Formats: sequence, structure tokens, C-alpha cells
Amino acid sequence: MIPKNLISVADLTIEEIQNILKTASNLKISEASSALKGKNIALIFEKPSLRTKVSFSVAIEELGGHYIYLSGEEVGLGTREPARDIARVLSNWVDLIVARVFSHSNLLSLAKHSSIPVINALSDLEHPCQAIADMMTILEKKQSLEGLTIAFIGDGNNVASSLSLASASVGVNFVIACPDGYMIPKSIWDEALLRASKTGSKLWRTNSPEDAVSGADVVYTDVWISMGQTNDTTNRLRAFKDYQVNESLMDLAKPDAIFMHDMPAHRGEEISENMLEDLRSVVFDQANNRLYAQKGILTYLMQNSLQ
Repeated sequence: MIPKNLISVADLTIEEIQNILKTASNLKISEASSALKGKNIALIFEKPSLRTKVSFSVAIEELGGHYIYLSGEEVGLGTREPARDIARVLSNWVDLIVARVFSHSNLLSLAKHSSIPVINALSDLEHPCQAIADMMTILEKKQSLEGLTIAFIGDGNNVASSLSLASASVGVNFVIACPDGYMIPKSIWDEALLRASKTGSKLWRTNSPEDAVSGADVVYTDVWISMGQTNDTTNRLRAFKDYQVNESLMDLAKPDAIFMHDMPAHRGEEISENMLEDLRSVVFDQANNRLYAQKGILTYLMQNSLQ
């Protein structure tokens, strides 16, 4: 078996991303599908989760499949047992692995030693499923992705990394405003620039949130302190204090700009108190689309893993 994995957005061609987006949109219109009929899916979750866990669980069941939830304590990925051993064992029993992990290297090891598809449900490096749902949401709200500009304000974290790759892959311009030292990792940024050279996207970085959102179609932010970074809270709060997305910053974007956040959100930090309820916010539609994006991803990977 040759598994088709989704570890990084870079694992997907431009055409594959478009295919998944189309599949996800079709499944949202007509929920009847048996794409996972008779399939068993292992959900390995080392990190806490609301949207990812529930959306994958519901997606699998609505596609006719069955899931087995495995907490980090049960599996002991890379501690109790090496990832390569876990991959070989699970490959005998289930048809696909969805893993939400602390270490991206463990995810790579799972994929390397699995004979079944592996999906990255979040690692310290990327969050590709979120990026697919984001593009789906933008497409719904704007009707087309062509010529749009996304301004990401804040930390160059896993969400920003996958969003930059997805933007470059579908021809969307992407700008990130972040303090020095908090940029998207160079290896991911280089891959995004390479993809942008093929699609015509423009990618750039600035220190100024105001410059970034000027003329933007989408303003996006995420938490300043991700899971596993609480020991650096004081430094991060100091570094990002001028990077809050609030109503006045949104006013600098296009009049019809939308606001996005992958959640959970920290009011009073990366967003102002009422930003999620702002008329320009599509955050809860964005969260809802995680279900359909997951369905699109699961359907595509199962159909394209060759026996």
C-alpha cells in the first residue's frame, strides 16, 4: 500500500488542495457520503482539543467510519513506545491515523513507518487541517480566492506556517506582521515562496500590523502563547503587546474585509474584548467549516492511497 499523507500543506499539490476544497464544499451541501464505510480510524491526541477532536469524530461517523480515540497517556508516543513501533502496530488494525502531537518529529516517524495514511491534526510546526478549513471559509465569503490578500498578525506559529503555504498554493497574497524573532520558520517560508513563484502569490513580512492590514481582504490572528510555551509567557506578552487585532486596526483593512481566528481566543491579548462578535468576524463559520474540511481531507486521502 502506498499511503497518501497530510503532514504538511506542502504534501499537497496545488491541484490536490483545490480538489479537497471542492470535495469539502460538496459535502457541506450534501452530507450523504459513505466514503469511510467499513474503515477504522485511530485518533491519537497528545494535546487538548475541542474543534479538532469533535470535528474529526463527527466527520468520521458521518462518512460511515468508526474511530478509536487514544489519549497521549494511553499511547506514550515516543516515551512509552517509539513512534515507529506504534505505526507498525496500528497499520495492522486501522485504515488511517489522525495525530495531534507535541513533536513534529514523532509525526514524521509515524508517517515513515505506517503503511496507512497519516494526518497531522496539529504539531508544533504545522496545522494543515486548519489551513484547509480557512481557505474553504474565505472562498465561501469572497466567492473567489484570486487576488485576495491575507494579513496575519502575531506569532509565526504552526497556524501561520500552514496558512502561508496554503495561500501560496492557491494564489492568495500573504503578509505576516510579527516582531523580530517570531517569524515563520525559514524552511516553511522558503517552500511558501517557491509555491508563490508558481502561482503568482506575493508573500512578505513586516513589523507593522498597520502596514500589514492596509488594503487586506482578510485579517487573521492567533494566540500569542501556544501550548508548551507557557514558560515564555512574560517575554511573549511584552513582544506582542502592540499586535492586538481590534476594531481600529480592522478599520485599516478593506471595507469588506473579514476577521478570522482559529480559536481558542484570548480576549484582551491578541484580540480586543468584542472582536469575535464584530460584524466583520467570521470566526464561528470558520470553526464550523472544520467539520467539512476534515471530511474533504479524509475522503481524498482514502481515495488516493493506492492498494
